[in-house]
Amino acid sequence: MSVPLGDGVVMRLVAEGDAQALADAYARNREHLRRWEPHRPEQFFTVAGQTERVRLQLEQHAEARLVPWVLADGDLIVGCFTLSHIVYGPFQNGDLGYWMDAGYTGRGLATRATQEACRHAGERLGLHRVQAGTLLDNAASQRVLVKAGFESFGIAPRYLAIAGEWRDHRLFQRILHDRPPAL
Repeated sequence: MSVPLGDGVVMRLVAEGDAQALADAYARNREHLRRWEPHRPEQFFTVAGQTERVRLQLEQHAEARLVPWVLADGDLIVGCFTLSHIVYGPFQNGDLGYWMDAGYTGRGLATRATQEACRHAGERLGLHRVQAGTLLDNAASQRVLVKAGFESFGIAPRYLAIAGEWRDHRLFQRILHDRPPAL
């Protein structure tokens, strides 16, 4: 199932056959993403590296621990959204991470995809909340989250190793519902 986001872009679950398009997308956006992502080994940018990555993502998806989406414009992958670290029980939470192709930013696609990820998390997975973190200076990503209904709830010092350094992050959350947790 794919969800149209506008401008011919759809959001859909990653597929095994996406490895070449993902390798191309990461190679095309390597410089664009460098300051926002962890260091990546050279293997990451290859079809073999993406084949293994997709295989692992789909395994975790089958175990209800992760939802890996791609944003596609025809055969071109122009972004990835991942709901990871899905926890049930009293927490009912998932972590949202994403990136957009440099040529597709500023169109509202990331906001619409974030809203769709939250709809899926609440309606399909029954999660209570979704959280996300951004580097302190990533104003564009913070705007996406705020437009999608997230609120900032704190700063996490030295939260993730990004571009080779432990970096502080601003944390955001969106409460999806206040229904009592299922027993």
